[in-house]
Amino acid sequence: MNMKKFLFVILLLSSELMLAEYKNTNGVASDKSFGDMLKWIRSDIEPVITKIELSSEWQNLDLSKDDNYAIWIGHSTFLIKKNGVTILTDPIFSNRASPLRNIGPKRLIPPAIPLDELPSIDIVTVSHNHYDHLDIRSLKKLSKNNPQAIFLVPAGDEKLLKRKKIRNVYAFDWWKSIEHKGFEITFTPVQHWSKRSLFDRNKSLWGGWFFKHKDYSFYHAGDTGYSKDFIDTKIKLGSPKYAFIPIGAYDPEWFMAESHVNPEDAVQIMLDLEAEKSFGMHWATFVLTDEDTIEPKIRLEKAMMEHKNLEFTSVVPGTVINLE
Repeated sequence: MNMKKFLFVILLLSSELMLAEYKNTNGVASDKSFGDMLKWIRSDIEPVITKIELSSEWQNLDLSKDDNYAIWIGHSTFLIKKNGVTILTDPIFSNRASPLRNIGPKRLIPPAIPLDELPSIDIVTVSHNHYDHLDIRSLKKLSKNNPQAIFLVPAGDEKLLKRKKIRNVYAFDWWKSIEHKGFEITFTPVQHWSKRSLFDRNKSLWGGWFFKHKDYSFYHAGDTGYSKDFIDTKIKLGSPKYAFIPIGAYDPEWFMAESHVNPEDAVQIMLDLEAEKSFGMHWATFVLTDEDTIEPKIRLEKAMMEHKNLEFTSVVPGTVINLE
C-alpha cells in the first residue's frame, strides 16, 4: 500500500470528536483536514528512492568497554555512551514503522547495529508515541535484555509500556527532570503531536531530551516543527555541546511544516540552541513523505555553505562520532 494511502486510511478511521489533552506551547495544531489529505494524495509525487550505504566503522569499537562515542543506528535512533553510561534514543529495530506487520512504512536500510549486538543499555528515551519512534517490539526486547535499564517516556505513554510488562518506566511532563548515573535528564517541549490509535490523538505528550553531566551536555530533539521552544530550552538549560536534530520527512512543506522541520529549519534550531556541533537524523531510513531520500542531506550541505562557522553534519549510519 502506498504510504499516502496508508495515512489516508488512518485519517478516515480517526475520530475528530476526541478532545486533545496536550497542546504545543505556542498553540499551533498539526491537525489536517480531509481536504488537505486529499490534496496531498492527488499530487501523486513519488520520491526517488536511494538506499544510503551503512558504515562498519562501529565494528572497530568495543561497544561495552570503549567510551565517549555516539553512533547513528538509523532514523532517530542513536547509541550514545558518555562517562560510562550507555543511552539509546527512540529505538526502532523493526522492519516496519506501523501497528501492522505487513502494511506501513518499511525500512530502506537495516539498523546499523543489530539489536542483539548492542552493549548493555542504561537509559532508553522515547520522544513521542508515533510508530517510527515508539516501537513496542524493540522496547520489549530491550527491557528483556537489559533489566537494569530505565525507560524515559512522555506523560501518557507509560501505560502502554507497563501493559507490555516493560520495567523501570518513568513518565515526564515538559521540564521535568530525573537524575541517573551522574546525568540530569530533562524532557523539553517541541512542536509536534501524538497519536497511536483511533481515539488517542494528543492524549500523550511529545518532546526532546536534554542530558547534562557536570559541564557537559547533549540534546536529542525527537520529532518537531520549528518553534521558539529551542530558544526556551537554551535559556532554561544552557547550550548543548552536541545536538541531534531531525532533517527529513518535510515534503510537501505546506502539509508537514507544523510537524517536521526541513534542513534549513534544522540549522536554525542549532543556532537557537547555540550547540557546538549538530548531527542530522530522521532521514533515509523510512519513506514517510515526498522528498527524495537523499535530499535532506543535500539541502543540509547547501544550507551549511551559508554558515561555514557551524559544524552540522549528517553522517551515515554506523559511523562513530567521537564525543570529546
